[in-house]
Amino acid sequence: MTPDNSRTPTDQELRDFVADAVTAPSLHNSQPWSFRADRARRTLQVRADRSRALPHVDPEGRGLHLAGGAALFNLRVSAAARAGLDPAVRLLPDPGDPDLLAEVDFGEVTGSGAGARPPGGDDADPSVRSELDELTELHAVLRDRHSSREPFGAEPVDAALRDGLRRAALLEGARLVFPDPGHNEMVLALSREAELREEADPDRRSDLEHWVGDGRPADSGLPREALGPRQRSGGAPVRDFEGPDAPADRPGAKFEADPQLALLGTTGDGARDWLRAGQALERVLLQATQDGIATSLATAALEWDALRWAVRDPQTDSGPVQMVIRLGYGPAGVPTERRPVTDVLTVED
Repeated sequence: MTPDNSRTPTDQELRDFVADAVTAPSLHNSQPWSFRADRARRTLQVRADRSRALPHVDPEGRGLHLAGGAALFNLRVSAAARAGLDPAVRLLPDPGDPDLLAEVDFGEVTGSGAGARPPGGDDADPSVRSELDELTELHAVLRDRHSSREPFGAEPVDAALRDGLRRAALLEGARLVFPDPGHNEMVLALSREAELREEADPDRRSDLEHWVGDGRPADSGLPREALGPRQRSGGAPVRDFEGPDAPADRPGAKFEADPQLALLGTTGDGARDWLRAGQALERVLLQATQDGIATSLATAALEWDALRWAVRDPQTDSGPVQMVIRLGYGPAGVPTERRPVTDVLTVED
């Protein structure tokens, strides 16, 4: 498939793009984004919704930017699959408007996405799929991607599939590292330490309690059925959001003893890096879904400055870690509610 000529998407296409975008992951499914389309300029903005930020868990907005980047990647996937478009993307285009995370320009077709490196140019081997084709293929699994807080089996993810996930991260300017057993155990220990710190911090607990269980907004957050069973044994970094308040009838389960983790890193650690990392994260998660791999995100240790630096793999030059991903084979996870398009999209003439 070759890129279509630049054009203005129809209103229905814009709604479809945004409906796909909001399936992206976010901290505790807080969905801290909004979208603004400008018909005259042929642009679609991805904006931060600070009313949905987690002020104590995510004070610098790193998680908010990761979520915005993941939604941006889904926009690119949707534009490719639904309209044959590979629009130009500008990250943080207005220094005076920090809530403007990215601008998607449908009047300029680039063929390379936002920071992506397409696998070849005019002289590329024709057997190599184009970037547009790859994005289009990922659209088929976009609605199947869910975080799974269920136990995974012991079967390892083989080397070829790991290479494919590494490539997905590289295409978005990030690096995916699979830690060796020693560092894997270190990351698990840091995750356990983070949960203990969280239990003792009432401000952070209040952030979590707003988005988990019965007190959450109806169209977002994590319902009890999405929390999975309590971990009775095993070492998986699956956060027990309810802690001692969990209902007595919530089931327990044996989780994997040796979880398979991947660390997503970037060269820098600013807002632009976070947006790139969000795109890389979603590309990795969709590639994993396409490959039949279940995933969940382990953010606890990354939410504490004193712990996050130690998550970085000392054997590689992966840069600051932006996300810890748990991989394996098991249930795909429970879908969670998404805000309706009418609540997050504004269209201007």
